Order: sequence, then structure tokens, then C-alpha cells
Amino acid sequence: MGVCGKTPEIANLQDLLIYQLKGIACYGKAMLDNGKEIDKEVIHLIENGLFTTLTNVNFDDGAHIQLLREAQSVKENIRSQAPEGIYPEVALYNLSDTKESMLKDAVKAGIMYDQDLDADIRSLRSTILYGLKGISAYGHQARFLGYNSEQVDSHYIIGLEAIVNDNFTVEELIRMTMRTGQISIEVMRVLDEANTTVYENPTPNKVNVSVKKGPFIIVSGHDLKDLDMLLQQTEKKGIHIYTHGEMLPSHGYPGLKKYKHLVGNYGSAWQNQQKEFDNIPGCILMTTNCLMRPRETYKDRIFTTNVVGWEGIRHVRVKEDGTKDFSEVIEKALELGGFEKNEEKKEILVGFGHNATLSHAEDIVKAVKEGKIKHFFVIGGCDGARPGRNYYTELATIIPKDCIILTLACGKYRFNKLDFGTVAGLPRLLDVGQCNDVYSAVRIATALADAFDTDVNALPLTIVLSWYEQKAVADLLALLSLGINRMFLGPSLPAFISPNVLQYLIDTFQLTPISIPEEDLKTSLRQHV
Repeated sequence: MGVCGKTPEIANLQDLLIYQLKGIACYGKAMLDNGKEIDKEVIHLIENGLFTTLTNVNFDDGAHIQLLREAQSVKENIRSQAPEGIYPEVALYNLSDTKESMLKDAVKAGIMYDQDLDADIRSLRSTILYGLKGISAYGHQARFLGYNSEQVDSHYIIGLEAIVNDNFTVEELIRMTMRTGQISIEVMRVLDEANTTVYENPTPNKVNVSVKKGPFIIVSGHDLKDLDMLLQQTEKKGIHIYTHGEMLPSHGYPGLKKYKHLVGNYGSAWQNQQKEFDNIPGCILMTTNCLMRPRETYKDRIFTTNVVGWEGIRHVRVKEDGTKDFSEVIEKALELGGFEKNEEKKEILVGFGHNATLSHAEDIVKAVKEGKIKHFFVIGGCDGARPGRNYYTELATIIPKDCIILTLACGKYRFNKLDFGTVAGLPRLLDVGQCNDVYSAVRIATALADAFDTDVNALPLTIVLSWYEQKAVADLLALLSLGINRMFLGPSLPAFISPNVLQYLIDTFQLTPISIPEEDLKTSLRQHV
């Protein structure tokens, strides 16, 4: 069993699915090299396939087998269109008929199948693949809102082909890794454009984190459009809607917070869901990744949508017109009755995306020049449940009071209910948003660098990332592709980074594993004296 809880069977089916996508990409790359267009059906399949294999997304073997068969159909179609040539085994492979045969075939798709492969080649191939998986999550969200990037769509194919191309050297794979980081920036830009165009730029907003009496539905994950459709369908039905996990930042978007029955945020981070959802008298809708094995005490009231799935859990599918019918979720929530009484109201502050934060740019620059703000810390990333992740809380609490903390992704749940006060008239803790809002942090940092007529690396800025899964890899590659130095990464380093690749990152970008909060804080402040 892996850390995310996938069975060996699911893990093997996912390996085979990635194997199929790599084969499709070989034909796709040949077509791109010959100036031929790739059908969007191919891109959709690749994007959905990559996203399905992301950490904590889909645990349903039936869904994987269906995707594998769809991939075979797409492969046969693109194979017939591709120019003649010599293609690798991964492209020539054809899916077996039965699940048992598929599982036998999956052996050759395993990451360690080629025992003689150079460790650094394997490491860089894995890094590119995990970056692509993270990109696919953001691309999927943007596409659902009607936005996409041709650069991103092409890179799914270019990146996947690169990691099976035996002609690629270590140096060429390093360049492809950095290119994947650039594409990560591009997909986050597109998703930011999609979210802020459809729902407007986030603005600071106090979010209730206590429960209210009455029926309710908790929406977890990342997908704003799912939340929007559910809010529309539950309006005036006496149902309260709560966000959970990475859905918290949605309370900053004017297009969503206008709904009066979006009453607050329930619980905390994804890794606490089994405890927080235990026997609750309401429904849960999982929109994207971060699903854990549902306990029997709430298995009858949790629903999935998009590419998320668990065997035996009811799934809400998208209709041909792009809408979804959440009536089954709504009826179940009304049947369960909800919370019996109100809790005392408590609130936290969200909504400091790049637009809102940079509206205070003049005040921030002035405060820095006057010495009122000494340093900026970005503390974020994809959090997990393992011991040692309290580092981020300890760091946040000892940061001097003349510093500002920007936080994003689910890592903020370690400390976002603490009172950090204000500095120079601004809240010291600024919630920038979801994991993809690394883009907002970059926009903020770049604007400040411009204001001080310098570059980001010369700013009094420290970035501390919590690493957990593939979207964190996409975020890290995005920052590295921009040439940002001296970042801290922890609590443990990714297992797929070989010693030589790690040394390259340290030498090139001064990437530093976290140590203890007090020492890392001293190092950060000393670097920017």
C-alpha cells in the first residue's frame, strides 16, 4: 500500500494507463514534428488520464479500466494518422482484453521495470511526469471553465514523449524539466484568468469557521465551477453550503460569495477528512483530488465528481451540455437534517490574491523603505499527515512581528486560525489562495521587485514549500523555471530525486532541505540583511 492508500492493483492499473498515454504521445509528437494538428479528443484523454493518476484522486478500478479502453481507442486512431516510422514498444503496445491480462501487462509499465536505466535519467523522467500530472489538474480546472492554452496542450505530448525517448541525455532532460516548469506557470496563468474572469478577482473576506443549524453540503477539492453549480441548485432550498480544504479560498471570489447560503468553511485540511466527516449529519461532495478512503460512517453520504472516484461511491457525471445534476446530493442532505444547533461564530480572513494584495503595493513599498516591514515569507504547499509537518506552524509562529506571511494551498491549515495581528496597517497573514495561486505569489513578488528596481532574488523574501504530491512538483518546477533561489523544501525530500539531481538543484538554485525552524529563520533573515 502506498502512502496515499492505493491498492497495488490500482497502482498497477495507473502505471499501465500512464504507459498508454506515453504511447499515444509518441504518435502525437511525430504528428507535431510534421506540422499536423492533434485532435482535442487526444488532449482531453491525456489530461484526464494524467489527472486520474494524481495522488488521492481515483481509487475505482472500473474507472481505470474504462479509461484504459478509451486510451486504446484514441491510440488506434492517432496511430492511423501518424507518419510512418520506427516507434518504441510503448507506442506499439495494444491493451489486453481482460483486467487480469492488463495487470500482467502492467509489470512492464512500472517505474523500476528497467533496472539498468541510469538513476539520474530515471529521476528526471519521474520529475517531468509528476510535473505533468500537476499541470493536468490545473489544466482540467481551467478547461471546465472554458479556458485552455495551446502551449500546455502541446506540452502534454512533448513532455510524455521525452520521458520514453532513449536519445534524451541528462542535460536535455534537465532542459525539459525546466520547460515543464515554464508550462506550469502558463497553466496557472490560464487558470487564474479563468477563475478571475468568471468569478472576478478575490477580495478580502472574513469566513465563518463554525457550524450553523440546518441541512448542509460540504464541498471539498478545488473546482470552483462545481461549487458554483451546486450553489445555484441549492438556492432557497434551506441548505447551507460549506467549503472544506482547498475550497476555502472560494469565499474571496465575488461571483461565489454573493450566495448567502455559502455560510462558511467546515473542518481543516484534506488529511483530517476521515475524522472530520465521521458520522456527520450532512453530505460531502469531492470535486478534485484529496479523497481518502471513506469510512462506513459516512460512505452513504459522500459523492464524487470529475475524475475523482472510489468503488461503491456515487458519482455525479457531467452532462453533454456541460452541466451537472446535484439533485441526489441535495435530497440526501435534506433527508439527513443537518446540524442541530449553531456554534459560536469564529472567522478567518481570506482573499489576498495578487489583485487584492497589489492594491496595497504603495503602502507595502513605503513600509519596507521605512523599516516597518522587514521581510516576506511565503509558506505553502501540499500538506500531509506524517509527523514532522508541525515545522511549518512552528516557523510561522516565531517569524518576527515586522514580517508578512503569505500562505497558500492546504499547508496553511497548520496555522491559519492563529492570530498573527497586523503590521503597517496590513494583516500579517495573507491567504493568497489555492496551490495554483503560487502564480499570485509570483505576481506579487515580481511587482515588488519592479517597485524596488531589483529582481525577486534580491527581495527580502523567503519561500518555504511543503512537499506532498504532484501539484507541489508542478509548483516547485514553476518557481525554479523563473530562476528563484534559496527556497526551503521539506519535510522530507521527494524520493524520486536522485543524489546527483539533488546536487544540481542545490548548486544551481541553492535549494535547501528544511532543518529546524529557528535555524532556517536565522538563515533567511541573514541572507537579506
